[in-house]
Amino acid sequence: MSPLPVPRAEAVVDLAAIRHNVRRLAEHCGVAMMTVVKADGYGHGMVEVARAAREAGSAWLGVATIDEALALRAAGDTGRVLCWLTVPGEDHDAAITADVDVTAYSLAELAEVEAAVTRTGTPARLQLKIDTGLSRGGSTWDDWPALVEAARAGEVAGHWWVTGIWTHPASSDEPDDPANDSQEQVFRDALAVAEAAGLQPEVRHLANSAAAILRPSARFDLVRCGIASYGLDPAPGHTPDLGLVPAMTARATLAMVKDVAAGAGVSYGHTWVADRATTLGLVPVGYADGVPRHASNVASVGIAGRQRPVRGRVCMDQLVVDLDGDRPEPGTDVVLFGTGRDGAPTAQDWAEAAGTISYEIVTRFGGTRVTRTHVDSEAPA
Repeated sequence: MSPLPVPRAEAVVDLAAIRHNVRRLAEHCGVAMMTVVKADGYGHGMVEVARAAREAGSAWLGVATIDEALALRAAGDTGRVLCWLTVPGEDHDAAITADVDVTAYSLAELAEVEAAVTRTGTPARLQLKIDTGLSRGGSTWDDWPALVEAARAGEVAGHWWVTGIWTHPASSDEPDDPANDSQEQVFRDALAVAEAAGLQPEVRHLANSAAAILRPSARFDLVRCGIASYGLDPAPGHTPDLGLVPAMTARATLAMVKDVAAGAGVSYGHTWVADRATTLGLVPVGYADGVPRHASNVASVGIAGRQRPVRGRVCMDQLVVDLDGDRPEPGTDVVLFGTGRDGAPTAQDWAEAAGTISYEIVTRFGGTRVTRTHVDSEAPA
């Protein structure tokens, strides 16, 4: 069977946009940059994004799991990598041997790291996380003094270097939320406790993308930029224009065009009924490919220079759009979301249509039926 001239469905990722975004964020923040590449680079391809971020000067990479960190090492990355999400029994041996910075939230995690150090004979690079109000991962305030004392004791014993202390904001995308001031103050207090215990970390970090852009006091020694590195707005309605460029364009190939009469119901449940004779286009992607079903009858796609509204429910494998009497040829390119420069929707548009955030739109789009293609718009022709 001959391959299709273009993929049926595709996520096209411009690595030049990643480099551009990382550079712009570093210029804006003025401190060291950690590019967060967890969850397969937010759906953009972890290894490829990591290489582009390094090329743009990112001193650190951030991932959630040890497996992700080890995949970066296997791909040849030798720079600083931080991981932060483990469960009891994780393979700290492999992380320590691979020179990955690991994070501890508790005395139990410290004990696991110490056991791994004993087995491998290799001191660990260790960071400590304090929960300052997100009520997610990290040490509680009550447990913090004991954690930093134990971390210092392990450092003196040669088990590890405490390379960082950090936390994560809850409401940085809402800059007027008083939680931002509260969390920053708790973090400063936690740093003071750690300093009193004798710890002198290499980096102190609080800011995610929104805080990095909007809150200079939260930048400390390092900022962790995830979604902004991919060119998407971390705080819609609040973020200044930094010239960030969305790196992913989600596209498909128009499968079919058909005429329907007024009164025709479209897709499951006939949640949209044509109020006039029109033409419909069949787009071969659906919720199995990460297209949010919640965007049914609200979102649009770009076809032939115009936004075409989704009609009826998004199905598992396909969706239907209203072509308003136009008849583009089957095989015409369909842009679900992209940079917005060509008038097509953006990931933020889809997020608003689905009642979610752009993180979810780009991270979910893909799967076994969607080809991911990396391009570099800065490369010589």
